[in-house]
Amino acid sequence: MEKFGRSQPVKRIEDQRFLTGQGRYMDDAVPKNALFAAFFRSPVAHGRITALDLDAARQADGVRLVLTLDDLEAAGIETVMNAAAVPNRDGSQTAIPDRHMLAKDRARFVGEPVAVVIADTLAQARDAVELIWMETDDLPAKLDVEVGGEPLHAEVLDNRAFDWGLGDEAATQAAFQSAAHTVTLNVADNRVIITSIEPRGCQASWADGRLHFAYGGQGVWAMRGQLAQKLKLKPEEIRVTTPDVGGGFGMKVMPYPEYFCVSVAAMKLGQPVHWMSDRSEAMLSDHHGRDLTSLAELAFDEDLNITAYRVHSKVNLGAYSSHFGQAIQTNLFSKVLMGVYDVQTTYLRVEGFYTNTTQVDAYRGAGRPEAIYVLERVLDRAARQLGVDPWELRRRNFIKPQNFPYKTATGETYDVGDFDMVLSRAGEQSQGFADRKAADAERGLIRGQGLCYYIESILGDPSENAKVEFCEDGTVNLYVGTQSNGQGHETVYAHFLSDQTGIPLDQINVVQGDSDRLAHGGGTGGSRSVTVQSTATLATIDVMIAAFTPYLADKMGVEENDVYFDHETFRAPGSNLTPTLTEAAEMARADGRTDLLRHEARAELDARSYPNGAHVAEVVIDSYTGETWVDRYIVVDDFGNLINPMLAEGQVHGGVAQGIGQALSEHVVHDAQGQLLTASLMDYALPRAAEIPMIKFTSAPVPSTSNPMGMKGCGEAGTVGALAAVANAVQDALWDHGVRQADMPFTPQRVWELLTHGSVAAE
Repeated sequence: MEKFGRSQPVKRIEDQRFLTGQGRYMDDAVPKNALFAAFFRSPVAHGRITALDLDAARQADGVRLVLTLDDLEAAGIETVMNAAAVPNRDGSQTAIPDRHMLAKDRARFVGEPVAVVIADTLAQARDAVELIWMETDDLPAKLDVEVGGEPLHAEVLDNRAFDWGLGDEAATQAAFQSAAHTVTLNVADNRVIITSIEPRGCQASWADGRLHFAYGGQGVWAMRGQLAQKLKLKPEEIRVTTPDVGGGFGMKVMPYPEYFCVSVAAMKLGQPVHWMSDRSEAMLSDHHGRDLTSLAELAFDEDLNITAYRVHSKVNLGAYSSHFGQAIQTNLFSKVLMGVYDVQTTYLRVEGFYTNTTQVDAYRGAGRPEAIYVLERVLDRAARQLGVDPWELRRRNFIKPQNFPYKTATGETYDVGDFDMVLSRAGEQSQGFADRKAADAERGLIRGQGLCYYIESILGDPSENAKVEFCEDGTVNLYVGTQSNGQGHETVYAHFLSDQTGIPLDQINVVQGDSDRLAHGGGTGGSRSVTVQSTATLATIDVMIAAFTPYLADKMGVEENDVYFDHETFRAPGSNLTPTLTEAAEMARADGRTDLLRHEARAELDARSYPNGAHVAEVVIDSYTGETWVDRYIVVDDFGNLINPMLAEGQVHGGVAQGIGQALSEHVVHDAQGQLLTASLMDYALPRAAEIPMIKFTSAPVPSTSNPMGMKGCGEAGTVGALAAVANAVQDALWDHGVRQADMPFTPQRVWELLTHGSVAAE
């Protein structure tokens, strides 16, 4: 079998389909007899619902059904959405107020679903929604992350959902009291909208006592479990599938109210029901990302070694605790709290608050980008305040290679790493900055350079399933438990199976997103997919070879122990037969051995892997207009062994682009009444191609010991490093102009105000 570390680029198999219009997304697979759903959503951010008139909507042309929460409850549906809670730091339990599938008595954010209309056509459903009349007693909208204000929930009168802590608070306080130097920085991480190219959508049908639910998501098995729980069905009575999915980024992992409402409608009407969000609806109702402020503090000894780190974050949860909302900035943030630095004295405190805004949940990196952003911003401030080169300050505090495996202060065990080597390579590629800065100054431009050294903790289910099936037409199906959202899974999985078995690449079909065709699967999220799925594929190959060995031993006329698989064929001393796996399957089919045509295994990782790397950004600012752009971007990553370098680099490019977008232009804005002012792409500024520079990517692998391939996940790494690299570059550019506090997003107006007044006016 091939050794790992062989890194050959392979053209993406799925691109031929996607680029010729053959992709099949949610709106491409609407049955001819489907009905259409449209949702009536709250037009106010906070108000008691005093009247809801549905009569005109129910009598409108083409309308088949109108559902409210009362209708769902009358049908016996469990209408409360699930959400994970974190404990308070005093040991008490967090109260999670109920979030119902449709609003109950009170509306708590603009866009909250209140009722759903099912009609013969989408136009009729939307027209009927316009006929719904809702009256409210409006209440003050709470938008800040502080105790107090109009209570959103009776169970949380001060609007503080939790007060969580991790670490040794007393020891950390003592370290600060005895420190030679301390550095403090307030860091704001702005709210963003997760604008996947394809909005959310779903479709449900009910036939022969079974529900078929299709949706654009990040995995089918967890969704099946949620549907079974809420609809009071058995899991085997539900089939969940996914078509092609146009982007997810964590936002499509969790269940949403619309999915259950559409399923109930299909069960009631006995006809397929289809729903697809439009862009503004998505911007109102899809979970948002980030949105926290942090007070970060570092303590140093005389030699500028970090002795302690303390963070106090205040997190905007939105109107409710969403699926992973409380865990993102607590448990997940803590996994990389101290980054790549050798510090054992830390304390993290996080307060979460309910506000009259859309819920915040997972967005590419989910807590890891936020943690690294805070750490790398305050570390950069420390370098300036203490008069030391920011590269040298990081290098001085790195965990050294001889200290691996290294257990962090928050309980993670980093398996391997050579951070100094990676940083040195980034430094070699960043030469000439001073000359570029001087040349820009002559043209009236300001150039800054920013560094971020990140580490990421891979998340998600550490186990996965794979199944290989030899088909009658000579092709081979590889069934996987993950779900591509555009990353190129079909290519990397088929290439890996071909590379390890000799099965021709063009004969392999990757089958995903169908709960009926594979028993279990962990879906996609947390940069787990290729690492965990390839480990499961390897386990399946082992099962397959073990199953064929006694059969082929008989064919070869040798002992079973003499048969081995090497160089893509079975061999045995004393036999001239050297069948490939494909040939062995043909022999088995001819002999009626159908048991040898399907092989399945489940595998589990020994531990998580920890991708890491250095991002170096250079920005240029026009001091007259405040226009800011990223001119150069360098990434040196340790992803361990690369299974497909091209796809890994593509993931980095995408992640960096999203980081640049948040840093320079993306920003959610509400007015004082909680109305979303950035509810369309006319108002919400996604980065354009011209605003993303060419990104130089270099691989500097230190193979992981946590999986047999020695690889480390890469899906979220670009975003984890990009935020601080760009922000530190902007701060570097502005520092000589007296600006000491620069926060994202660095829009022209904000940067101009910083240069002109040294601060930014309140929005």
